[in-house]
Amino acid sequence: MASSTLSPSHSASTPTRPALSSHLSLFNSPRIPFPLKNGSFKLRNQPALTLKALSVREPKAAVVTKDTWEKSILNSDTPVLVEFYASWCGPCRMVHRIIDEITGEYAGRLSCFMLNTDNDLAIAEDYAVKAVPVVLLFKNGEKRESVIGTMPKDFYIAAIERVLKL
Repeated sequence: MASSTLSPSHSASTPTRPALSSHLSLFNSPRIPFPLKNGSFKLRNQPALTLKALSVREPKAAVVTKDTWEKSILNSDTPVLVEFYASWCGPCRMVHRIIDEITGEYAGRLSCFMLNTDNDLAIAEDYAVKAVPVVLLFKNGEKRESVIGTMPKDFYIAAIERVLKL
């Protein structure tokens, strides 16, 4: 049986490092993007590139405002789910996805709406919404259930099922 040993000149534990000049050359590269005032990026000596957001989508739940509140929520023939949100609220975005799924699953049995509390603060105050996200469930024009904060989908489904059984 032969054993092998590595001499220090053949050691795998001492990585070779590129010269500092190779790192500095990156800053002189024509491929570094420079942001422009209009949100575009420009490569040196190249035309400007405009970035497009590909993940933006329209919510499935309809938007409700103070002008449509009475007709859409209070006078609805079907039970209603209303998500109170704010555009700057990160957790609200997670709830949007859940409400979008619920909107499709309960189509015809439940109407789903979204209310921006920044735009319609008076309605949020009428229902004592102090923070977002909050989901309220209405039946026959009366608030029946609420889910406060970001919760798993099962919490929303359980509240919906309780309202549908009333």
